[in-house]
Amino acid sequence: MANRTDPAAKSIRGTNPQNLVEKILRSKIYQNTYWKEQCFGLTAETLVDKAMELDHLGGTYGGNRKPTPFMCLVMKMLQIQPEKEIVIEFIKNEDYKYVRILGAFYLRLTGSDIDVYRYLEPLYNDYRKLRRKLSDGQFSLTHVDEVIDELLTTDYSCDIALPRVKKRWTLESLNSLEPRRSALEEDFEEEEEKEDNEQPVDEIEDRAYEKDYYRGRSPTRERDRDRRRDSHRYRDRDYDRDYEREHDRERGRGRDRDRDRDRERDRDRYRLRDEKDYGREREGRERERRERDRDRGRRRSHSRSRSRSRDRKEHDGGEYRKRHARSSVSPRRHGDGLEDGEPKKKKEKKEKKEKKDDGTDHPDPEIAEANKLRAALGLKPLKV
Repeated sequence: MANRTDPAAKSIRGTNPQNLVEKILRSKIYQNTYWKEQCFGLTAETLVDKAMELDHLGGTYGGNRKPTPFMCLVMKMLQIQPEKEIVIEFIKNEDYKYVRILGAFYLRLTGSDIDVYRYLEPLYNDYRKLRRKLSDGQFSLTHVDEVIDELLTTDYSCDIALPRVKKRWTLESLNSLEPRRSALEEDFEEEEEKEDNEQPVDEIEDRAYEKDYYRGRSPTRERDRDRRRDSHRYRDRDYDRDYEREHDRERGRGRDRDRDRDRERDRDRYRLRDEKDYGREREGRERERRERDRDRGRRRSHSRSRSRSRDRKEHDGGEYRKRHARSSVSPRRHGDGLEDGEPKKKKEKKEKKEKKDDGTDHPDPEIAEANKLRAALGLKPLKV
């Protein structure tokens, strides 16, 4: 019950007034000790006493983001929704500066655009010092006019997202708001009048068309104000045009960037494909080279084995010849009849064997003649 909005409260900007504060910050406020002890059962009349006790402003602070008493009182005002006259009295209060800031902050959250500019812009002339609690728990020095400028020009203050308001020149163009008049403008006009009074009367008559003393306002200043107002409009229009050009340029850059990215992707794809093809060709060439080396090695080993076998045969034949030469000694050297007879028998057997191999001793005379002829031609004998 203590955290519910007043049933008689009206919805602001189409929603519950307490929804103007984010849910996380709202739950932290509901769990805060100051909210439970000091803000329970407050009304619009008793809220003033609590506001007069404030000694600093701020949103949340510390590691667990505790809300400040200032933020708790803002939440209480959103809950009970005091009348507009009470809020205006808060703003006009010159004795207690934190009461003034509390009313200005609440009006910035709930007021209309015209009321925000109408009641907050006069506070630019208040230069009193304020203590502000930072997020780390330390205090910093600020001023009333700086806080008002933050409320009118930014979208975030004291850890709360501020509702959007229209620009001042828009309201002036719609004739919903009068042009802003500086508090020092009257002092400037008085200084100008003193300077004019000190000048001769002839010069005053010559410059009578430039000054309007019956109305108390300078027509040249009015023209300058209109010129400045038009320049603001043209400046905003130029800014919108420049923004559109920059947006189109950025969009064109994005297209070029996407096109370059596609080209690089295709180039990388083709490079990978070429590398794969080159790798395959290189592997094929390596395989062919290995096969050629293997075949060359086989031929070399075959020729080497053939040469070795030939050398071995020659070596064996030489040894055989040497042994045969040693064994077949001339009979004159030894003078042995048996040794001389043995080679003759072997020679006769060999000659008989060669004759038998020639086929000339075939019993058929025709085949024997044919074999002789074939032996003379170097052909193999007939075997029938």
